[in-house]
Amino acid sequence: MSHKIIRLPEVIKMTGLSRSTIYLRMSKDDFPHTISLGERAVGWLESDVDQWLEACVIASKANSNE
Repeated sequence: MSHKIIRLPEVIKMTGLSRSTIYLRMSKDDFPHTISLGERAVGWLESDVDQWLEACVIASKANSNE
C-alpha cells in the first residue's frame, strides 16, 4: 500500500483552512494529526485529509437537508 505524505502548504490548499485553524482543530481532535518525518518536519497522509474532507461534505449535505 502506498502512502502519499503532503506538507502544510498543500493541506492549506486542499482544505482552504489557515495554518492556525488546522493546528487548532488538531488540538481538538477535529482534524487528522501529523506524522513525524524527522526532527523538525511533519506531514499528513493525503488519504487522511481526503477522508476528513469527505466527512465535511457529507455533514454539510446532511445539515442542509434538515
